[in-house]
Amino acid sequence: MKSKTISSGIVRAVLTLVALGIFLFFLYEVRFVIAYIAIAAVTALICRPLVQFLERMLKIEKNIAVIITIFMLLGVMIGLGGLFVPLVVEQGHNLSLLDIKKLEANVEHIYSDFVSNFNLEGNQLAESFKGIKFLEKLDFSFIPDVLNSIVSGLGSFSIGLFSVLFISFFFLKDRTLLENTLLILVPEHRENQFRNSFLKIRNLLSRYFVGLICQISILFIIYMTGLLVIGVQNPIVIAFLCALLNLIPYVGPFISIILMMTLTMTSNIGHEFFAYILPKTFWVLVVFMIGQLIDNFVSQPIIFSKSVKSHPLEIFLIILVTGILFGVVGLIIAIPAYTAIKVILKEYLSENRIVKKFTENI
Repeated sequence: MKSKTISSGIVRAVLTLVALGIFLFFLYEVRFVIAYIAIAAVTALICRPLVQFLERMLKIEKNIAVIITIFMLLGVMIGLGGLFVPLVVEQGHNLSLLDIKKLEANVEHIYSDFVSNFNLEGNQLAESFKGIKFLEKLDFSFIPDVLNSIVSGLGSFSIGLFSVLFISFFFLKDRTLLENTLLILVPEHRENQFRNSFLKIRNLLSRYFVGLICQISILFIIYMTGLLVIGVQNPIVIAFLCALLNLIPYVGPFISIILMMTLTMTSNIGHEFFAYILPKTFWVLVVFMIGQLIDNFVSQPIIFSKSVKSHPLEIFLIILVTGILFGVVGLIIAIPAYTAIKVILKEYLSENRIVKKFTENI
């Protein structure tokens, strides 16, 4: 009897592992669908305040308000694409006409200016770079393949965009659709707790994502204004890219300043380095620092305190840990996931002393 019990337990364990493996494999196969649903859920959270504004303030019927919101979102995306597509086409055309020898001469000219202005003549390290052809070994044959990959990727992007907009429409139209779908996985006696948790999470994350849009908009305006004053080429595109990268905590601003300074220098590569390029790059750095100071001391504290209701140090530690464990993806999802976990803990373990202290602000 004991051996039968052990053998049946082993069989159940094996079957459980097999079922779990099949389930994980299924999730892996439909990972893109899961990603579309997740993006659509976030999109619905962001667009929900606009739908409510159209319904309550302008007295527009709900379905019409949702359709207007989706078309406005699509219009914004087309407008952003209209900014980037001409730039990509122009850069592709420039690459096809690229004069390698002229580019190499410009790079060596900048290097010579750097050596002469810093009195590095005779320096052993500087002398070792003399006569080196910086670009002669570079192979630009990969450029057509990259361009073809971009074109082929547009098809997949179009399918993904249509899927996200389609799912977002129904999430906005039926605001309990996602909640009712998730309720299938919840035991019946836990349904009320789940509904309360879901409502709090939805409201907190909705405010958080709207706050992020405001944060990006403020940075975009600061960057764009500064770059326009300085006279940097393509200021709107550069400002938007750098503001968007700020969504990645801590790493994003570092990438932004490198991108901003690099594009500024490469756009003026034919000018004198110390007389023209370096001063302009310095002012670009000043613009970036002004934007970051406003963001770090004004925008972010308001967003964190009013939306996710967490202490800045608490947020910093969570972002640090998730960044180490999951990389860039962890940096992006850290705050929303942490907020959801806090709400769930408070709802299900509200009597626990540690949880009560941990979630007292929610």
